[in-house]
Amino acid sequence: MSDHILVERTEAVQVIRLNRPDKKNAITRAMYDAMAKALREGEADDAVHVHVFLGSPGAFSSGNDLQDFLAIAMGGDHGDNVWEFLIALATATKPVVSGVDGLAIGIGTTIHLHCDMTFATPGSLFRTPFTDLALVPEAASSLLAPRIMGHQRAFALLGMGEGFTAEQALDAGLIWQIVERDQLEDEVMAAAGALEKKPPKALQLAKKLMKGDREPVLARLREEGELFLQQLKSDEAREAFMAFMARKK
Repeated sequence: MSDHILVERTEAVQVIRLNRPDKKNAITRAMYDAMAKALREGEADDAVHVHVFLGSPGAFSSGNDLQDFLAIAMGGDHGDNVWEFLIALATATKPVVSGVDGLAIGIGTTIHLHCDMTFATPGSLFRTPFTDLALVPEAASSLLAPRIMGHQRAFALLGMGEGFTAEQALDAGLIWQIVERDQLEDEVMAAAGALEKKPPKALQLAKKLMKGDREPVLARLREEGELFLQQLKSDEAREAFMAFMARKK
């Protein structure tokens, strides 16, 4: 399992922690593999009742690793690592709780659309600059975000690329609660601890009823994935990525 993903068990809670703070938890293909593996194993283990996602102080995730993206754009890789993780997340039957401090960019935002409870600190920023990079929304966000927050706010987030503060994310229904930075992990783990004590089968059934049929979500994942890969290999995406890399230098 990637050293950049730490997986721990606390009683019936499985914690999946993004651990690449020097790169603001930019997610590589190896990290996607590790997270998918952790979710699948946690789902198959009756001793696990709840999944938790956490990042580092100041960054849940700055999004996908751009070097990985460029390798996909220039080669024959189809991003199967990302696909496997998104499928595992979208089909998770057990509750998923997350905690965000600081940056939540791209997948760092859209992952929370699949979570059942998300806590964030006051300084958190949720942003999805897909169109700025000549890409399209992913993680079924084009389906889930309008359902949760309505078309106007979803378009501002996914189309315009507007950043949402923690307060705006709370108002939009993207997160459950805002907590102080020094209380974030305690609050996340307290919520996970309360969930783990509930009858697990009843809790899974309740989640299934609220989430509804997963097939439309999986279908949108596939549709987005095809368009995303198509755009990633396009001239306009290469130009956008090169311009972005030049600005970073």
